[in-house]
Amino acid sequence: DNINSVKKEKHHMSQKLSRRISNTIVYIILILMSIIWLIPFFCIFCESFRVECTYQVGYVWPKQWGFDNYINLFTQTNFGIWLRNTFITAVIVAVLQTIFVLAMSYGLSRLRFKGRKPLMNVMLILGMFPGFLTLILLYKLLSSWGLAGSNAMWGLIIVYVASSGMGYYVSKGFFDTISKSLDEAARVDGATRFQIFYKVIIP
Repeated sequence: DNINSVKKEKHHMSQKLSRRISNTIVYIILILMSIIWLIPFFCIFCESFRVECTYQVGYVWPKQWGFDNYINLFTQTNFGIWLRNTFITAVIVAVLQTIFVLAMSYGLSRLRFKGRKPLMNVMLILGMFPGFLTLILLYKLLSSWGLAGSNAMWGLIIVYVASSGMGYYVSKGFFDTISKSLDEAARVDGATRFQIFYKVIIP
């Protein structure tokens, strides 16, 4: 018994050691990859503080440091407005796309209606075509609606959000794994489809 326990303990220790070594190797590789990926960002960050020359140079570390580039960016351009518009667009698109994708995924996963399969196939096929094929048509359409030029931000939001429901694949696959007995139990308790969606399925 003592011999077996010693062998088991040695085996356990060797497994622990090998796991620790493998984890260490993996962490070293991940750290090296992170450093390699972060090097370009570090170079750009250093370049942004370079004062002596704005052209391409053969060194990374600036010879003269300063905030001139940032001052010129905010005083000589409309970067503040661009940044504000980008932030507004990103927030609105993120919220609306999340709502549309989850609603589409829930509908295709839980509801059975005529044309469901053809609709999924059509969206799958349309997703294979690159978006720039409709670039000229979209610009003409948005321009006729007055959503180009100074109102381009709202046109951009419409373009981003309009086809967001086509990205239902991952969420629908997840919803398919949730037992439908939860829906049935909620319906018995008097819950509506919307209540089932945001109180049962989403959590």
